[in-house]
Amino acid sequence: MKKYIIKGVLGIAIAFSLFGCEQEFLETTPTNQVSTADAFTTTKNAWAALNGIHRIMYSQIFGVQAQGGQSGNMLYMDIMGEDLVFPNVSNSWLRDEYKWITHRTATSSIVYYNYEFYYVIIGNANMIINNIDNASGTEADKKAIKAEALTYRAWAYFQMVQLFGERFIAGAANDGLGVPLVLEAKTTPTPRAKVSEVYTQINKDIDQAISLFTGYTRTNKSHFDISVAKGIKARIALTQQDYTTAAQMAKEARTGYSLMSNSQYLEGFNDYTNPEWMWASRIVADQTNYFYSFFAYMSINYSSTAIRSTPKVMFSALYSKIRATDVRKKLWDSTGTNTAEFPLPASTFQRYKYLHKKFKVADPSLSIGDVPYMRAAEMYLVEAEALARQGKDAEAATVLYTLAVNRDPKYTKSTLTGTALIDEIMTQRRIELWGEGFRFYDLKRTNSPLNRNGGNHNASYTNGVFDVPANDKRWQFLIPQDEINNTNGVVVQNPQ
Repeated sequence: MKKYIIKGVLGIAIAFSLFGCEQEFLETTPTNQVSTADAFTTTKNAWAALNGIHRIMYSQIFGVQAQGGQSGNMLYMDIMGEDLVFPNVSNSWLRDEYKWITHRTATSSIVYYNYEFYYVIIGNANMIINNIDNASGTEADKKAIKAEALTYRAWAYFQMVQLFGERFIAGAANDGLGVPLVLEAKTTPTPRAKVSEVYTQINKDIDQAISLFTGYTRTNKSHFDISVAKGIKARIALTQQDYTTAAQMAKEARTGYSLMSNSQYLEGFNDYTNPEWMWASRIVADQTNYFYSFFAYMSINYSSTAIRSTPKVMFSALYSKIRATDVRKKLWDSTGTNTAEFPLPASTFQRYKYLHKKFKVADPSLSIGDVPYMRAAEMYLVEAEALARQGKDAEAATVLYTLAVNRDPKYTKSTLTGTALIDEIMTQRRIELWGEGFRFYDLKRTNSPLNRNGGNHNASYTNGVFDVPANDKRWQFLIPQDEINNTNGVVVQNPQ
């Protein structure tokens, strides 16, 4: 049985196997760690365990440079879509994912990471959920800690089942295999649950979390609260085509958050004090994550090989859909020659058409930048899409207008209806959330094909992958081969 030691902020270490989780602490009473006996005797120590999960969200725990916590998933999800483009092949990071090769290779690091990373979070959350009720401390603390752990577990399973399971279809049996449901510490192999069963557990967890969050005020945006839990519920409902719930939850989630100003939109997407950001990881100088950070791959100005030699650029066909009066148009240089508005730190940085400046670090020698996981803008888009898919065109157009006119003062409320309105909302979503890790998930949940035609993708760089039909088996990640082997076949593989 393979085990990996994961350390939290205050040193709680969890031994993790591919098919389950068990407790294992490195020392009995170390000065900088919480021992097994003390781990959940008090809410103070339970908060330390929860902080450990927050730290995992931006830590490199598997030794692969591009997998700096949740940002690894964000990078993979966008590079496998059509809106993020490789302008050359000077740098190999993310290239095989761009080619749609590695997620269909059972021994690759991308399938291992997307399986293991979320189970690490689930394993840590399980320990909190299963022990917090007996801890000493206030009931308010115990409710808050449990709510955050339940939110983590719901979110992690939601992230995973979309990758390793078949697309959820409302009204269908959804009896294809998802992922193993591990809800307590165990070392015996657990077979894969049905997709429907995984979603049932996800909704149970997030609904309980929402109920427990009532009255709780978090310390900062790296923690969950009721607004973020409702935002995650909105995502889940949208993916399950429960559009009534999606619209309601998205509207409630964004309540109290204001959209950022146009000037803030151009500041580099690196500061979670932005009024629009709802959930993010805060990265400070003494926690800099060097070459495995999100900004080491997605910024314009951090001095990494991936940025200097192969910056990520926008799909030109999407850029053409952005109106000239839209502030977001300023984030990309369609000419590849605009040195005044798109300055680069040194001559060693390559410049290409449709180069972006959405993500920037304050200091090009440091990969420091807060990582956004949820923004109020997304909630407007979820609500608008959910309303439109219910046929509530006027309401959808009104919600969309609030966001769109903020970005483009010349925008007029859409008069489109039906499919045309949904298409407009989805285009706004692609522009707004570019680079934030949504595109593969969006294509799969909407049963849309991958279509990289008609723009600046190069067949030599994509391995010829310009089209992947909806419902193709390639929309399912393979299960890591280690999981198949270590469970002696209890966990079975997806179609190959």
